Amino acid sequence: MAPRTRANTSRSQVAGAYVALLRGINVGGKNKLPMADLTAIFNGAGCTQVQTYIQSGNVVFSAPPGSTNRLPDLVATRIARRFGFVVPVVLRTGHELSRVAAGNPFLKSGAEAASLHVAFLADEPDRRLVAALDPNRSPGDSFKVRGREIYLCLPDGVARTRLTNDYFDSTLATTSTLRNWRTVLKLVEITQTMGNSTS
Repeated sequence: MAPRTRANTSRSQVAGAYVALLRGINVGGKNKLPMADLTAIFNGAGCTQVQTYIQSGNVVFSAPPGSTNRLPDLVATRIARRFGFVVPVVLRTGHELSRVAAGNPFLKSGAEAASLHVAFLADEPDRRLVAALDPNRSPGDSFKVRGREIYLCLPDGVARTRLTNDYFDSTLATTSTLRNWRTVLKLVEITQTMGNSTS
């Protein structure tokens, strides 16, 4: 019995839930990428338990730690070769996403959940670049940078804000992709379910 227990423990340590967040998929009629094809790309990259959520480029999957270091570039390259457009890919572990959901400063201060969004960054920005962000760029809107995430409160909606991906990318010298709060919570739910199934 002991050897089997050690083997089971090893597998639970190796398997982990991840979320890939793709930017600009199926938005405004451009960059259409069927979710079945996207799933196949991740399966072909060695991921397991691959599932997508809605049509905007959210992929939840299982993979061993350390095997995902090159995955964003690999997926982006395969999409470009097959579909002819460039798609930035930002990666988070299930645990990281859970921490994001638990640490929203605007939710703690009583903001309406419908106004909340999170910009996920490919890299943690330099503090000097964060300091260069203009807190008054979009009157009525607010943001807080926490590590590789930017929490946003947009009472008038994402369509009217001047706190855009392009603004954050150019100011922080990184790549960002935005998700509303409902999507963040749903992705956390999926990763937790997946994590339970692999333990």
